[in-house]
Amino acid sequence: MSENLIVLAGKSAYRHIREKGLDPSDIDLVLGASGAAKWLAIYGLDSVLFSHWFRNRKTPLHLFGTSIGAWKFAAAARSEPEMGFASLKDAYIHQYYNGDVTPAKVSRESRRIMDLFLTEKTVDQALSHPFLRMGFSAVRCKHLMASESNLLQALGMLSAFDLNLLSRKLQRFCYERTLFHDPRYNPQVMELNDYPTQRVALDKNNFSKALLASGSIPMVMKGVKDIPDAPRGVYRDGGLLDYHPAVPLGPDQKGFILYPHFYPEITPGWFDKKFPRRRVKGGLADRFILLAPSPEFVATLPFARIPDRRDFVRLKGQDEVRVKAWTRAADMSYALGDEFMESVQTGSIRDRVRMIA
Repeated sequence: MSENLIVLAGKSAYRHIREKGLDPSDIDLVLGASGAAKWLAIYGLDSVLFSHWFRNRKTPLHLFGTSIGAWKFAAAARSEPEMGFASLKDAYIHQYYNGDVTPAKVSRESRRIMDLFLTEKTVDQALSHPFLRMGFSAVRCKHLMASESNLLQALGMLSAFDLNLLSRKLQRFCYERTLFHDPRYNPQVMELNDYPTQRVALDKNNFSKALLASGSIPMVMKGVKDIPDAPRGVYRDGGLLDYHPAVPLGPDQKGFILYPHFYPEITPGWFDKKFPRRRVKGGLADRFILLAPSPEFVATLPFARIPDRRDFVRLKGQDEVRVKAWTRAADMSYALGDEFMESVQTGSIRDRVRMIA
């Protein structure tokens, strides 16, 4: 079987898979990374996981994502997840911008996309799902980061970058993490002790606004103000702090963390991208199981790379080219899901899993 899919695992997860394989009941938490259009490269994998592999699960499965990682979990939590993922994928691919691209335009288009895949009915489905427990984060901004001026936001971002160089925890002076969650969410499922965290229960009045905030990229979109039941303020992209969420399971959890990801490495925060030493490994990755497209698979995608939002610039005025390429990449990603299912059903995942370096 060709290896389109990479399977990486931390020490304990690696040992478990080598000895016993992998079953849906082994997973306690699924993580979803920020990445905008990059998600299209694993769209088919996500769809297969939630539509088929987890389909008959009985016990709670917790989710924690940011930005597009949060949006895809809202699609997963529909009563028909395959339809939910397809709806999100189609709406996301078919976004268009005429003239100058402003934060107001991007926010309006994002709201339009959300309205196409997220309705009052699907919110109810997510919050009453038989086993999925929705959770995602946004950051509540402080000082310069709360401004709608791009100049002041840029200065705030620079401050956050400089503070992050010294310590991740110092970013608390620029913003704070807010975890929006299903009221049934087990607060002990994961440890969020690395950073002060506000917790806000989701309901039909704040769900869509909180979800929009989770993906509201600074200087690209407008912030989301005064989310119901949350502390007053301006909320922005949860990926600022949890770019590729990297949280350990709580001490009472016996299972593992599944991480369908577009990269074979985890970069915890937005400002950690240029610092390889910040990649997740060692003890923090102990119970992680990372699923990612292989370099060989990526080389077969349109333009031989994973889609990303810079395609709006690269292919400006060529929306037909972009839409065709993104659609093709999403369709091809089903190969990842099919390969995963074959590996767990046949047990070949025992031989193909590799240790996270």
